[in-house]
Amino acid sequence: MVSTSKTIPNILNNDLATIKGIGPAYLTRLNKLGLKTVDDLLRYFPFRYQDFSESKKIADLVLGETASVIATVEKIKTNHIWARKLSITEATVTDETGSIKAVWYNQSYLEKNLPVGSLVSLAGKVAPNKKVKNRLFLSNPAYEIISLTGENHNFNSKHTQGLIPVYSETRGLTSRALRYFIKPIIDEYVNSFPDGLPKEILEAYKLYPIGKALQEIHFPTNIDCAERARKRFTFEEVFLTQIHLLQLRAKFQTLKAPKIKADITIVKKFLETLPFKLTHSQREALWQIMQDMETGRPMNRLLEGDVGSGKTLVALVASLLTVREGWQVTIMAPTAILAKQHFQTFTKFLANYPHKICLLTSNDSILSDDGLTGSVSKSLLIKKICLGEPMIIIGTHALIQKKVTPSKLGLVIIDEQHRFGTEQRKTLGTNLIKTSGQKIWPHLLSMTATPIPRTLSLAIYGNIDISILKEMPADRKPIATKVILPYQQKEVLDFVRSEAKKGHQTFIICPRIEPPIIEGDINLPQNARKNLLAYGEWLDQDVKSVKNEFEKYSKDVWPELRIGILHGKMKAQEKDATMLKMMNGDLDVLVATSVIEIGIDVPNATIMIIEGAELFGLAQLHQFRGRVGRRDIQSYCYLFAKDSAKTVSARLKIMEKNNDGFSLAEKDLLLRGPGDFIGHKQSGIPDLIMNALKNTELMEAAQKEAKKVLGIDPSLKSYPNLLTRYENFKNKVHLE
Repeated sequence: MVSTSKTIPNILNNDLATIKGIGPAYLTRLNKLGLKTVDDLLRYFPFRYQDFSESKKIADLVLGETASVIATVEKIKTNHIWARKLSITEATVTDETGSIKAVWYNQSYLEKNLPVGSLVSLAGKVAPNKKVKNRLFLSNPAYEIISLTGENHNFNSKHTQGLIPVYSETRGLTSRALRYFIKPIIDEYVNSFPDGLPKEILEAYKLYPIGKALQEIHFPTNIDCAERARKRFTFEEVFLTQIHLLQLRAKFQTLKAPKIKADITIVKKFLETLPFKLTHSQREALWQIMQDMETGRPMNRLLEGDVGSGKTLVALVASLLTVREGWQVTIMAPTAILAKQHFQTFTKFLANYPHKICLLTSNDSILSDDGLTGSVSKSLLIKKICLGEPMIIIGTHALIQKKVTPSKLGLVIIDEQHRFGTEQRKTLGTNLIKTSGQKIWPHLLSMTATPIPRTLSLAIYGNIDISILKEMPADRKPIATKVILPYQQKEVLDFVRSEAKKGHQTFIICPRIEPPIIEGDINLPQNARKNLLAYGEWLDQDVKSVKNEFEKYSKDVWPELRIGILHGKMKAQEKDATMLKMMNGDLDVLVATSVIEIGIDVPNATIMIIEGAELFGLAQLHQFRGRVGRRDIQSYCYLFAKDSAKTVSARLKIMEKNNDGFSLAEKDLLLRGPGDFIGHKQSGIPDLIMNALKNTELMEAAQKEAKKVLGIDPSLKSYPNLLTRYENFKNKVHLE
């Protein structure tokens, strides 16, 4: 399956400054979109199409439709309304069936561009003429000049006929300009673009070759052709991503790592001290980790499991085996309070073992050594770490400071790994051990409570082994979940009061921190309201905010209860102090935003109320629900929803019958899409791959073909076009 196609022509690698019509001003705007080469521009795909495929005679135009006409400019004039800084250009155009007006706003240059007598193609929405009853006009239509002399001849339409591409724009760079730049390049070079996909793959999956695909995705023959072109590029990006992930895996396996003995005797002895038995999934995950660490090659494993499924205990046993062999372990948590929680757990369960355990955060430096625990100076603790003393080091971002360099690091554990940026994970995960004159890499264990759908695992975790904790501990009762409509809320609020008398606690989650900014402002002008809406401000007065709900609950509903507030705008020390109060039982109710979503353990919390539940995805609701039910006490989750949102309530009803986070994640991916599921802009995943995450068949096919190609030639040198395309792709999307 060796590629024999041409090498890539210079045009693709050319700077956009070499393209006719792209001057300095346009170049700056294109660069702002990340478009620097011709290849970048051609791969800047439209996100939708305007359908101007129906060309009509003027007499046949219908109110409200979008259509195109070919007509002669009979007259054209611009009127200026200086007080409003507005210009209105009106043209009367005619064909053999009649005449119609076309109107543009603030485009006075059109009076010169569309001279009387010219033959033009116009496409736009047909609107009612309010001045003249039963008369229509074309509102702000796209335009193209066919002939300045009125002669009708064939012309190559970019803007007014067929399916017209619409692109994401930036100030001063319109879809019209992008079409103007892209179309001549495709027309001239359509048959000479080299194809990064091997011919065998194109034929096996009936994919368009590159030239045809570029033509059809930018200027499609019909919508089916556009979709087929998009499928080709989606397959290509998934395929290239899989090649990258598989190469990372292969490279990782050539590195050396500490050989940590899988000491079954030690593990059994430790497990016998526990007041509970491990679940089958915990035992299976632990065995996989032990086998990984014994090979002498670096482990790269993701431990995935619902909140409360026992990930920390699995990590604890792996840490025990590592530190017994004389190596250091680092455990990085996203918050100081979670790091403290891990420190308490580790010191509790390893109390009978003579291994050092320390906590290092921006505010704390604590050492537990041979049963004694106390604060030590940060400089002394860092010195011990740098000297390579065997210990379990637990902390936050403080662990990736330049001066904190564990010199005998055997295992890195990252809790809630998706909460750290790529560079932070890379800094900690690739910290080298300098021993015996050779570079040895630590084993890496990442943990997450976010259930990951299968297609997402294929897309972004192809280089990582995954262990899944499917069961919950035997003493955990399923959390009773119910969708609550407004008329049912009083009963729930009374129940919170009765639970507080038993010493049980309640979380209340709200979608917003502040109330809507227009609340109570009856004098706000209508145009201001529209502007706020355009910029994404909530105009719905029913959307609950933490500050409003805190006031309501503490003053009007439960004045006798101890109620706290927690949100992202509070200082770190304030947030930690509030969560400590909740964990220590000094609060009955905590009103918060989604900041409590991560791993905090409040054993006495039995009620979770989620205000505006319809605004959250199923996977996120499941994360919130996991904050309660951490003991053998029956716990409850109440989803407060609007009674008018029938379709939303139906979606929320899924939560009542389903306690399986992985099943909910799959449903969430299908119902809301990947952009909502993992955060489109934050994910780092290219758009086409994001949109492919629902298509398991495509994802698996791309992975299969990537394995086949690398099996033939891991260097890709036998596939020169694929190699060049892969290098360009890797650089553009900044794959790690």
